[in-house]
Amino acid sequence: MHGPSDGPHSPGAGPGDGRDGHGPGRSPADVGALGDVEVSDRDLPGWLAPVARAARTVAPEQLSRFLPPADGGGRPSAVLVLFGEGPRGPELLLMERASSLRSHAGQPSFPGGALDPEDGDPLGEGPLRAALREAEEETGLDPAGVRIFATLPALYIPVSGFVVTPVLGWWREPTPVAPVDPAETARVFTVPVAELTDPANRATSVHPSGHRGPAFTVGNALVWGFTAGVIDRILHYAGWERPWDREKRVPLDWHA
Repeated sequence: MHGPSDGPHSPGAGPGDGRDGHGPGRSPADVGALGDVEVSDRDLPGWLAPVARAARTVAPEQLSRFLPPADGGGRPSAVLVLFGEGPRGPELLLMERASSLRSHAGQPSFPGGALDPEDGDPLGEGPLRAALREAEEETGLDPAGVRIFATLPALYIPVSGFVVTPVLGWWREPTPVAPVDPAETARVFTVPVAELTDPANRATSVHPSGHRGPAFTVGNALVWGFTAGVIDRILHYAGWERPWDREKRVPLDWHA
């Protein structure tokens, strides 16, 4: 079974340099300013209901075999898994890291980063605030238009030591997005869920280290590593996954 169990430990698009990172927490919300952040699944579009249900019931070990250290170690961080509606139906917001970065250069990923002290408790609302703050800093989106409706269990990326909380959001009032700092972000784009579920766009990535995990070829982007693992598990547990050829291989560049 493919998923973050095959991804968080790989060097694939997870937290990167500097403040790029990810952290714990578990709940859903109306988001105004980044004061108190509520988590709420009210008024979600019907098509998001399966994702909200899956988030309430999925166990950490169903997402990954790499879970946060029992001793509380690891760097808390969060990513924003943001669902919206576009011309082709439901879609996800992704960004592509600048090719000049020393870590995960050119890789698509969710907006996100490490918790700052002002984000608050890593075991409370900290990951929610961090996910929204980083998304605003990286893509320019207005957090007031985002409703956080759930979080997934925190996952671990052993190669970097990040403890990552995927924060699930509904983009109820979309705002323009674009790279805020081109030195960090090459582009910001949305991917239709229909493209992610299309078997023709699915493959198994093969890293030079021998690691294998889920991958998505969408447009001119190859989504793999942590990001692909989270998407893979959401599609699976939401019941959106379609049968695909797991023997189809996509070799990754040696420096990926």
